[in-house]
Parts: sequence; structure tokens; C-alpha cells
Amino acid sequence: MAKAKRKSETEDPNDGDGAKKPRRSGGRVAATTANIVANLLSGAVWAGLLAAGALAYFAMDLPAIDETSLTRRPHVQVLDADGNQIANFGDIYGETLDLKKVPPYLPAAVVAVEDRRFYDHHGIDFRGLTRALVVDLKARKMVQGGSTITQQVAKNLFLTPERTLTRKVREALLALKLERAFTKDQILSLYMNRVYFGGGVYGFEAASERFFGHPAKDVSVFQAAVLAGLLKAPAHYNPQREPEQAKARAQVVLTTMVETGAVTDAQAKLALRTAAPTLKAVVAPITTARYFADWVVSQVDSYVGAIDRDLVIHTTLDLRLQAATEKAIARHLDKSGAKLAVTEAAAVVMSPDGAVRAMVGGRDYADSQFNRATQALRQPGSAFKPFVYMAAVENGLKADDVVTDAPIKIGRWKPRNFTNRYEGPVSVETALAKSLNTATVRIAQDVGPKAIVAAAHRMGINSPLKPELSLALGTGEVTLLELTGAYAPFANGGAAVLPYTILDVAERSGAVLYRREGGGLGQVISPDTVQTMNKMMVQVIANGTGAAAGFGFPAAGKTGTSSDFRDAWFMGYTTDYVAGIWVGNDSGAEMKGVSGGGLPAQMWHDVMAAAHVGHEMHDLPGLAPPDTDLIGRVLSVFTN
Repeated sequence: MAKAKRKSETEDPNDGDGAKKPRRSGGRVAATTANIVANLLSGAVWAGLLAAGALAYFAMDLPAIDETSLTRRPHVQVLDADGNQIANFGDIYGETLDLKKVPPYLPAAVVAVEDRRFYDHHGIDFRGLTRALVVDLKARKMVQGGSTITQQVAKNLFLTPERTLTRKVREALLALKLERAFTKDQILSLYMNRVYFGGGVYGFEAASERFFGHPAKDVSVFQAAVLAGLLKAPAHYNPQREPEQAKARAQVVLTTMVETGAVTDAQAKLALRTAAPTLKAVVAPITTARYFADWVVSQVDSYVGAIDRDLVIHTTLDLRLQAATEKAIARHLDKSGAKLAVTEAAAVVMSPDGAVRAMVGGRDYADSQFNRATQALRQPGSAFKPFVYMAAVENGLKADDVVTDAPIKIGRWKPRNFTNRYEGPVSVETALAKSLNTATVRIAQDVGPKAIVAAAHRMGINSPLKPELSLALGTGEVTLLELTGAYAPFANGGAAVLPYTILDVAERSGAVLYRREGGGLGQVISPDTVQTMNKMMVQVIANGTGAAAGFGFPAAGKTGTSSDFRDAWFMGYTTDYVAGIWVGNDSGAEMKGVSGGGLPAQMWHDVMAAAHVGHEMHDLPGLAPPDTDLIGRVLSVFTN
């Protein structure tokens, strides 16, 4: 008899008639589905709560949207003596741009390339974000960004530039907040007034002035495309330095403007036809007088305190003379620097009252910002001798007195002449004109080192000087600026000067904070001493070591060469200008036989010749005026 099957295998306990039916599992599936849905809903609720909490957390310290001021470096503008701009420091902002007063194609160009759906989204462009994500995924790198103009305003005005998820979330929230508080045109105006163009320039108004020399209301269609194109990469598309890249980018912008209806195809083609003349007329970047401008700004706080506001500084610089000085220095270094082992040079040109008219601090500012005119302490060699002779003249020495030029030994020191030749008894005037070292040392012995130090300091040398006999040959260290200033009393009749460059400092509003009123140290040497010194020092150029410096005007000066040809100088003056030239190497390496009467004197000649264009000829203080009728009288002998 077969065993009966278990009921659980053959019968449904709920089947009253005991008939066999298929097993049912629908209840379990329904229960499982319900559980999943419940869990998903619960997770969604918790995720929503967490997201809301996170958003609330991020929104807690969002800045107030009326905080439209942006922390920035004060803008300092430096002008030359005629009011021409020579340098800008800090952040440059133009006047506030009013969209109603600029050509409509300018803001349209910005919208076309930066956020073409700007007027359609509410601060965050989800379509744009998706498109950017797809492009980035295909490229496997960041190719497109998804930030709207509103998000960029939020970032630029209120947030830090850090690239973190927290900052991006706060940027998005703030963008939504901005869209509720401002109109689209107001947001676009904020963006166009604060967007960065590189080089410390912010906003379309300042950028238009920088690159095209006129306000934004006057930009052409092509100029608008150039400015809008700059936003992607200010350095790469800078029309001053990269005109071809700027043109290529502008073409892309114009194409986009046609696509968005900002301009017609005909207008875009016409704009491209103006590309060449437009880019050719782009305002050149300011590259002159950079050492001078740095020196000026470094002094401002001593006049008006810390720079904590926008300032305009009016200086003594003569831009024409500055350009001529830079050109002369560069030309001689390019021509002779390599073969003479000279890598650097510096120049200072000032009026006899101490106003600095030109300054070159080195061969290439981009390569080195170290100012060799104001910062480098170097041995002046024989360029220091005028102070030795001045002290001796004040002690009773006369130009025609006789001094011995012969070997001399002082302790273990044996000074010798540059030529290793000795001329025996010579006049004091000849000793200075020919820069005879042993004769100068004998004069220094008579007057004493302390008197020489006192004389140099009185004339304007500020560097510490040791009262030693070797000082007579220029072993102390000085800057080119102070040495040039110390020659000024010979040119102006005996008044010591404080080299200066700032005429006035004003706020951007025009309020004057400082204005120069007089200055100088007063008379420090007598007219008789000035006369004697000028009588001797004109011979340096007329018949002495500085002959190469002569340029046709009554002038006086002195050459200088330090030991082993490490430094070479020419210092000189007329009644109109005092100028100093130094050449050498930053490392102190020897030059190939370069003396003060060579390369520095040649540079000085070119600089002073350019400086005196259009000037009348005047003799130096204490000397008889030149006989300007002499040539006419000579000619009359042969014509009558």
C-alpha cells in the first residue's frame, strides 16, 4: 500500500474541496515590492532632508548681495611731468559702465560667448551644465565650464576663487539669490564692470581704455569681439602682445554673435575687414621707465602714509628724455657689451635742482627688477676725486698750483696711476683732468681724509665713508643716484640738492594729499670754489680722460674706473642737466678694459646730446660765457 503524501505537498489548506491547485506566491512579491517602495520613499525623504540641511548650512553664511564692493589693491597711476601716463600699479577699474550708454553689440558679444542662454535661465543653466558635462566626458578632461554669468558674478564679487565643492554649491545658491534680487541687465552690468582682463585691469571700461585708448561707449563691432574674446584667456588673447591670437578669437566671437542674432553676417564680415587697422592701432603696453616708476611708488608712503586708496602721482620724469636714455644705453650694450664683457648699465639724468628727469636701472626690467641706479652700492673710482679736490680748494689750493705725480708709498699701500706712467710736477688742474692717482693721494694727504668725507657728505653723498686715504681713489661705495646728486652743486652754483621725483600726490577724486613746495639743502660751497672746480672739470672733457663725452655744449665731468675694471663711470653736467652713467656686472666680474672714458663716456655723450636738443648754450657757473659771435667774426675776415 503506497504511503499517503504529506498534505502540505498535495493540498491547499485553504481549498475546501481538497482539489489540487497550483501554489501561489503573489502575496510575497507584493509585500517585497511594497517594502522596496517604502524604503525608497524613506531614503528619498531622508536624502531630501539631508540635502535641505546641507543647503541650509551652506546658505547660512552667504554674503549679503548688496555687498558689491570687492576687496582689491589700490590703484596707483604714475604720470610724467606733462601728465602722460607712464605706469599703473594695483587693480585698475574704469568708470561704472552703463549698458544703456554702450553699443548694444558689446553686451550682446559678452552674452554670445559667455552665456548665450543668460536671459532664459534663473541663475543656473542645467542644459548648459549637461552639455558641458557631456563634452568633458568625451574629451576626458575639463573642456567646457558650466558657470553662467550670474554664477561668475557670485564668484567674482562675493566668493573666493578656490576650486572646491563647497564653494561651487555656495556659488549656485548665491546665483539663485542674485537672480531674485536683480534684473538680468543689472547682473550683466555687474559682470561687465568687474570681470578681469589681466594685468590688473578690471571691467570693460578700463579694458577699452587700456587696449583702444577710448571709452567702451565708442568701441566698434570688432573691438567688442576682441574684448569679449579676451575673457576666455586674458594673457593668451591680449591684443597688445598677441594680436594674431586676438584676431582669431575675435572671429570665433563674431561667428557666435551671428548665430545668436547679435549682428548680421554682413556686419560680422565688415567688422573683420577692420581687423588689421584696429589691431595695428592697439595702444602699446607701457614698457618705459619701469625702474623709475617702481622707485617712485616705493617713496609714496613717506609722503602720504600707507597706500590704502587710489592715487595719482605726478612726477618730474621727461618721457622724451627717458626714451632717449633707454635707447642710448641699449644701443651701446647691444653693440659692445658682449665683446667688452659688460652685462649691465644704469643712468640717472636730473635737473641741477635735483629733479630726476630720466632713470635707467638696468638692461632689462623684465629680466631683473633690481634698480642699479638706486640700490646698487659700487666703488666710484676716480669719479669720487672732485670731492677730494673740492676739499683741498676750500683749504686754499688753487688750480694752477703744482703737485708731484710720482710713485708714493704709504705704509704697505703703493697707489699707482692707471697708465703706470708718471708725469712729475703738474698743475692741480692737470692732475684732475688726467686723473693722476699719485698726485691725488698727495693732495688728500694734505687736506686729510676727514675733510674729504665731510665734503662728500655735504655735497649729498649719504652712504657711510671711512676716513682713509684710499677713499681719495674712490674705494668707498655709493649709489649712482646719490653720486649724480652730489655733482649738482657744481652745476647750480653751490647748492646741495635732494634728488626728487614726486611733484604731487592726489586721490583719484582730485583731492591733493601732497604737493612739493621748495626743498634742497641750501648753499654748501662758495661761488669761488664752484668757479675753481668748474674751471678744472671742464678740462676733463676738453683735454682729459673724458674727451669722448664732449657733445658741443659747455660741460664738465669726471671719469671713474674701479680696480680690476669692475666698475666704470662717467659723471658730468651742464647748466641744464646733471647725468651719471655706470656700467659693470652684477657679479662684480671684471670687464675687458672698460674705463670711465670709454663706454660710459660714449653713453653720456648720446644721452646729453639728446637732452639738449632745443636748448640754448650757457656756460657753467663762474666761467665766462662762450663767445657766440666768434664764428661770425672769423667768417667776416674772409668775406670782406
